[in-house]
Amino acid sequence: MILVTGATGNVGAEVVRALVAADEPVRALVRAPRAVPHLDGAETVTGDLNRPESMAAALAGARALFLLPGYENLPGLLAEARRAGVEQVVLLSGGSAESGDPTNAVTRYMAASESAVRESGLSWTFLRPAAFMSNALRWLPQLRSGDRVRVPFPDVRTASVDPYDIGAVAARALLSEEYRGAILRPTGPVAMTPAEQVAVLAKVLGRDLEFVGLTNEEARAELLATMPAEYVDAFFDFYVTGTLDESVVRPTVREVTGHEPRTFAQWARTHVGTP
Repeated sequence: MILVTGATGNVGAEVVRALVAADEPVRALVRAPRAVPHLDGAETVTGDLNRPESMAAALAGARALFLLPGYENLPGLLAEARRAGVEQVVLLSGGSAESGDPTNAVTRYMAASESAVRESGLSWTFLRPAAFMSNALRWLPQLRSGDRVRVPFPDVRTASVDPYDIGAVAARALLSEEYRGAILRPTGPVAMTPAEQVAVLAKVLGRDLEFVGLTNEEARAELLATMPAEYVDAFFDFYVTGTLDESVVRPTVREVTGHEPRTFAQWARTHVGTP
């Protein structure tokens, strides 16, 4: 049995699908019981990752764990997992964890999560993917209201990766001992600017979209409306100061899964009609 946390999220749902497709027994963790159609083939369980004591039933009988970062008591959760007989953890982390910069809020929780897993006594694999193609879903409200797409950090190129490919890499790591102790860095097939992504969306949607790059001042004001200041500062550190380079294209997806990473156009065509 493999327990997948964040099972209704962009990446966790893809991990579940990949494991189900491989005919592996999968347990999908959700916060509250409900019908989750896209998790067909998985056993659904409830638990709160911030309360390790609530995780006993979810962990019972699990051999491996797909884990998201940043929870309040990861050492306690991992100790609970070890007591339950879990042998292996695949942690979704991020590229900034490598620097370990404690002044950056995102880097800090990524690095702390990796440290907790390293010290847990469990076998581990870290995934440090590039930016997610699914981040473009943040543009949905603008696309519903018109044809202008306003985007922060317009000059930043990222080798964005489809969560489908992250899920496929994670599944391989969960099912094989080959990647224990490894840090895997999935990326997409090409580095793109936001304007290039919007141009692809225009073709896929058959619309004449106008790209508008925000100034740093405009970007900060808009981001502060939706996230805490320390995380806004973290993204400015990454993309304005330039402490995180997500433009490097890596062969990880092909090497681990045997297939080429999906393009942004493929991702967009798959998600046309997303509510």
